[in-house]
Amino acid sequence: MLRFWVTFWSILFIWLFNISSVRAEALTERLHQFPDWHNKPSLSVAKGDLIYPDWMNGIWQVTSTLLQQVAPLAPEIVTPGFDSNRRYLNRPMQFQVRFAPESTSDRQKSSILSFNNRQVSVVADRAFNGKEIALAYLGNDAPVSVKVDPNNPNRQVTFLSEEKQLISTVTARGSETLGSDKFVATEMTQQVFQSQSQIYLNEVETTTAYQYLRSGKIVAQQITAIYLSPQDPDYFQAGDRPVALYRYELKLNRF
Repeated sequence: MLRFWVTFWSILFIWLFNISSVRAEALTERLHQFPDWHNKPSLSVAKGDLIYPDWMNGIWQVTSTLLQQVAPLAPEIVTPGFDSNRRYLNRPMQFQVRFAPESTSDRQKSSILSFNNRQVSVVADRAFNGKEIALAYLGNDAPVSVKVDPNNPNRQVTFLSEEKQLISTVTARGSETLGSDKFVATEMTQQVFQSQSQIYLNEVETTTAYQYLRSGKIVAQQITAIYLSPQDPDYFQAGDRPVALYRYELKLNRF
């Protein structure tokens, strides 16, 4: 079962957490270099909440398709679940995500202003989005619930049952708005999967480039990279190199 969770959780993170400013050319260049990734990106410490462009406001039907997966250190190091995740290649997965104006209470808790200092900023509904994505992969009858730490928007817990949960904490991030119709973002997330019999730790990087089309739709490229935690016996062999890479195509249609 662990083989499924290791990569399933990496799919969620781009919808759930928040990002601060970093040089856009570096993020775009990183996307273009895929799969030739040899280290982690240079990012800022995670603070505040992600402010999305206005054109992401609303509820969206997402079609996410895994187009490519790479194990850069194979056959010496292959992450649990890498081979079984081939079943998702070229298989569109659908779910809803929601973005909405930040509430007054949320703005008071956030230390990050919007890109143009507006009074109201668009942010992700992380609890809603996380649950929708989980149900898409686990089935509508799965006992899933998601709670975001009210004192820390960078931390959330996904409960699968009384015995299984995932604790996700964003540690670093970067983003940039490119013109009026392009938004690039990246984040690093520490994740801990816990059950009664085991604990599994790793680190996930997700870099995504969104583009708003004249038709009102959004398309995106997304790369997810998995890194080993220091607790993993192969950590010193892998270092800061990714041990698994996944490339997705995203299509968002307003719901």
